[in-house]
Order: sequence, then structure tokens, then C-alpha cells
Amino acid sequence: MIDRPPLAAIALTTDSSILTSIGNDFSFDDIFSKQVIALGKEGDLALGISTSGNSPNVIKAVEAAKALGMQTAVLTGKDGGRLIGLADLTINVPSQVTPAIQEAHLWLEHLLCQIVDEALYGRGVS
Repeated sequence: MIDRPPLAAIALTTDSSILTSIGNDFSFDDIFSKQVIALGKEGDLALGISTSGNSPNVIKAVEAAKALGMQTAVLTGKDGGRLIGLADLTINVPSQVTPAIQEAHLWLEHLLCQIVDEALYGRGVS
């Protein structure tokens, strides 16, 4: 554990009121892009996660993030789908097995958090 100041981050998947209002009033393809437009700014990082690489709501969010000048990274699986060429950084898990892709994504998410902590605050800071 690194004892450090908190970092600003938000998961766009957790507010059921936003997800259902955007999904019902507009389209479920817009559930993440509308949040990115509302909350994101140049210099922020948007991380998209799609097992297939073809999730329309993730693709639209990455496109919105890029339009705002945000950095973009995606975790994909299978052949990477449409996202593989869209983001600034793509980490693809080249498997056809959804649970295996999702397990690898979870491991990568934890690794990315550790890398960020160590890059910003140093190894072994407590």
C-alpha cells in the first residue's frame, strides 16, 4: 500500500440514475460519451474497457474523449475490434474466451493503478 494523496477518478458505470436516464432518453450507446463530455477535460485520461473492442458505448466515449483533447487508453480482447486503432494506447488480450479476457483486464487494471502510484509517488512510499 502506498499512503498518498487521493487522485481524482470516476467510474462511469456506477450511477444507475445517469445510466438509465441517458439510456432511456437518448440511447444506451451514449451512456458513457455524455458523461465524458460533462466531466472530462483536456489532459485527463479516459480508460475504456470492452471485451470485444466493438462496444458502441465505449467507442463513442473514446471518440468524445479524443475530441476534448483527453488521452485515451483501452483494454480489449479478441482481435481488438474497432477500438484497437482508435485509442492512444490499446492493451489487447488476444483470446476468444470472455471470462479469460475479463480476468486479464482485472489484473491489468490493478497493475495500471500500481504503475500510476509508483510513477507519481515513488516505489515503496507508505
